[in-house]
Amino acid sequence: MTHTELPLDLPAFTDLPLRPELLAAVAELGYTHPSPIQAEAIPSLVEGRDLLGQAATGTGKTAAFALPMLERLADQRPAPGRGDAPFGLVLAPTRELALQVSEAITRYGAQLFGRGLGARVLTVYGGAPVGPQLKGLHTGVDVVVATPGRAIDLMNRGALRLDGLETVVLDEADEMLDMGFVEDIETLLDATPDTRQAVLFSATMPRRISDLAQRYLREPVTVRIAREEAVEGEAPKVRQTAYLVPRSHTTAALGRVLEAERPTAAIVFCRTRLDVDSVTETLTARGLRAEALHGGMDQEHRTRVVERLRSGRTELLVATDVAARGLDIDLLTHVVNHDVPQSSEAYVHRIGRVGRAGREGVAITLAPPSKLYALRNVERLTGQPIETRPVPTAADLRAARLERTRAALAEQLLSGEDQDDVRGMLAGLAAEHDLLDIATAAVAMMQAAAGSPDDGEDIPVVTAPRGRDGARSGPRDDARGPRGRGGAAGPRPPKAGMTRLFVNAGRAGGVRPQDIVGALANESSLSGRDIGAIQIHERHALVEIPEHAADGVLRDLRGSTTLKGRRANVRRDRGFVGARG
Repeated sequence: MTHTELPLDLPAFTDLPLRPELLAAVAELGYTHPSPIQAEAIPSLVEGRDLLGQAATGTGKTAAFALPMLERLADQRPAPGRGDAPFGLVLAPTRELALQVSEAITRYGAQLFGRGLGARVLTVYGGAPVGPQLKGLHTGVDVVVATPGRAIDLMNRGALRLDGLETVVLDEADEMLDMGFVEDIETLLDATPDTRQAVLFSATMPRRISDLAQRYLREPVTVRIAREEAVEGEAPKVRQTAYLVPRSHTTAALGRVLEAERPTAAIVFCRTRLDVDSVTETLTARGLRAEALHGGMDQEHRTRVVERLRSGRTELLVATDVAARGLDIDLLTHVVNHDVPQSSEAYVHRIGRVGRAGREGVAITLAPPSKLYALRNVERLTGQPIETRPVPTAADLRAARLERTRAALAEQLLSGEDQDDVRGMLAGLAAEHDLLDIATAAVAMMQAAAGSPDDGEDIPVVTAPRGRDGARSGPRDDARGPRGRGGAAGPRPPKAGMTRLFVNAGRAGGVRPQDIVGALANESSLSGRDIGAIQIHERHALVEIPEHAADGVLRDLRGSTTLKGRRANVRRDRGFVGARG
């Protein structure tokens, strides 16, 4: 839930059909009025109606479906019993979002059945040991919050029973479809009773979401919360730039771009929690004041980190989308996308944090050539151009540092400050050395003391490929090989630093590259950008991943994963155990 300026006709929470235990939980969190999506959705959901909701991230969707679910749970299940099958199921695209939703439902339902007796909420997702999840389901649970792949796995094991389900929620449905989970979602929904309540929330409403809603929702209430329009005369002023960089050099390029831009206060968006930690470490080592913000931190830590950015004690906040929800920082000057967002709407939502109230802001995206098509989609959506540039070279940065040093020296000379002791020292040195040599040595010492990195790593210069009409386009990432993802190139060794996994499912089972990316990103510690070339054959697939991560990925998957609703075994490809540069 977010604190926003409320319309005068918005009800109080006490006006909504919620029991005292839930109202007390909401009041304890400091909320007196629901957000628009909550005010519109809660009454209909409490009545048991199906609902199709469209609202941007950060509008309070979790409470909009969690509070009615808990209300109906308490009506139909007066007290939790041992071995209870789930009353409600919430499907979320990522483990971070699943954990956040689970935490919120637990907090709202903490006293649902009386003092000290709350709703039992279980979070299940890939990449975590399955044993505790199996035990939690066997013991009994009221609400399961799950990522689709792990939900399918547990259902196939007979542990996740959906035959008695009363409510199913698809949260961030468009993102789940983008990640290739449509078949998993359909398999899960087909296993639920026809009498269950179905709720679908999505930030966007493309045709495939409408088709899904038409198939699985019965006479749904439709709720759409329009994006807030800028006040006339205060339209956002955002300079948008994309720096073209190969995937393998993204984080190194980020450090150079940030040094060139020198933001006063910026949010750097990363796709996963692991990316956040890695990027923060790299930027800090470069001498930039960066702090991480992700779902693994408690609220007190999160509050301290955000306050340091607001007060100017740090300049960069490195965060996932989920962790940055609801953040409103007036002094924000830059938004930086470490990866190209998965949808145009997500991009627009991110950059909406800068350039407010007529102030100027900067939006920066690091993009491999293969993702330029996504930025062109953004341009069509917003009607605003996104300039493409090469990453600053080491020579560019040296020139910029020297210019800053020159400006600082000029300012010092104009200050008129008494520097007689310095003059005396220089006069002594001038007796033995040329004054220009002395000044050169002094500037070199200044830059060394400031910790300026040497930027010795060579970042390849990439440009947007040309399409058939000669215009710049982005059809293929040069790091993907001759056929890119899904190509059927002949047997060749993986790229240096990569190894290849064998998956015993292929075209015959309807497996597509996005299915494999979604499964690995959801059930292991990998992010989508870590995954290299994918080759889909008739009855198997080969996928390249970083060699250093292979053992951990195989541990996360425990030798198998779920593809198209079926178990698929995953192992190292015996033809290529590993490739090290």
